[in-house]
Amino acid sequence: MMKTNILYQHGTLALLVPGLLTGTITMKELLQHGDTGIGTGEGLDGELIILDGIPYQADSLGNVKVVKDDFIMPFANANFADFKFLTTLKDATPAKFATVALQEKENANTFFAVQVKGIFSYVKTRAVVKSFPPFDTLEATAQKQSIFEAHNIEGTLISYYSPSLFHGAAVAGFHNHFLAADHSIGGHVLDFKIASGKLSRQLFDTLEQHLPITNKEFMDHNFAKDNIADVISKAE
Repeated sequence: MMKTNILYQHGTLALLVPGLLTGTITMKELLQHGDTGIGTGEGLDGELIILDGIPYQADSLGNVKVVKDDFIMPFANANFADFKFLTTLKDATPAKFATVALQEKENANTFFAVQVKGIFSYVKTRAVVKSFPPFDTLEATAQKQSIFEAHNIEGTLISYYSPSLFHGAAVAGFHNHFLAADHSIGGHVLDFKIASGKLSRQLFDTLEQHLPITNKEFMDHNFAKDNIADVISKAE
């Protein structure tokens, strides 16, 4: 039985900060925990968007392709979709999107996912160039990114909201990825405007945090010396 109350997370954003970018879960393993999700590949190899059980990668060259079962990741979120329709957005900025998704509260104390399907009058995404060992820090690696823009495009925005208490494990607030219906653009979202789209939301009462305990680099690293919160805020 699919548990739709659980948000599954492999790795943490904090482990990316010092450059622990080794893939520690396969896509086959991740898909056992959800049919919807986001993430990044080993060495920050592009941006992932999982929709209807199909995992897509938007790479730094602007290509969108389906990844195979053996694709490996240092970080990913996944859930089994059970989105509840809230409202239709028109001419909505990221601020308007956030207000509606938070139901006019300043913040939320639990995790939830948001899905917007519709026409985006503007979307700006990024994908990072894959790096190889020895990996550099998140800040340095994220500077080697490609920026993509599109206007009047149909697609799906997938967002995961994390409470501020969990900043470091995830990014506090909204973490947005996008995939165009025609696969012409995708990736981590930097900016957007929704012309008209249906917004649905799914609340989680459980965060299942999975850590790569077989990875020696992760197990031996001292995160106390890393400026985790600031770096994640800048990079994401």
